[in-house]
Amino acid sequence: MIMEPGLDTGPVLLERRQPVLADDTAASLTEKLAVSGAEAIVEALRDLEILVARPQEAAAATYAAKLERREALIDWSSDAAQIDRQVRAFNPFPGAETRHGGEVLKIWGARPAAAAGSPGTIVAISDGSPIVACGNGALALTFLQRPGSQRLAATEYVKARPMPIGTVLGSQSQVASAGNRR
Repeated sequence: MIMEPGLDTGPVLLERRQPVLADDTAASLTEKLAVSGAEAIVEALRDLEILVARPQEAAAATYAAKLERREALIDWSSDAAQIDRQVRAFNPFPGAETRHGGEVLKIWGARPAAAAGSPGTIVAISDGSPIVACGNGALALTFLQRPGSQRLAATEYVKARPMPIGTVLGSQSQVASAGNRR
């Protein structure tokens, strides 16, 4: 890009696209973009004399606001696919979170699961992973972390901190409002 006074407004010299895979996290995508960007810089410098600058489409631009910690709080009444994306987007920082047994529980990994129930409720255990009902669909929790502890595979976490079927995740106000919506 050719620099102009505006924020990322100059003409583009070279562009690369990076597909976002279903299991990409913010961390894995950042790594892929760093590699792709480094390769693109080398290519752009090598071909600088023949590259043609083209204006950016201002209508296609979007502003990405700074992430706020409250955005990492999981609303279990949301769609399972949306929560799955939230978990991946906030990995590695700040980590998607909910509440379990009165304390913060970070969720570092989850995958879609076939189940239904009251949002935030553990409705099954599959291969040692708790299955949590969402507003639409469910998620199998795969990596969890208590405050002051290390990340653990869900199978290891539940050995130390059981999460039996019927356990409800989330704050009491979230649980009450989800119950009122059903």
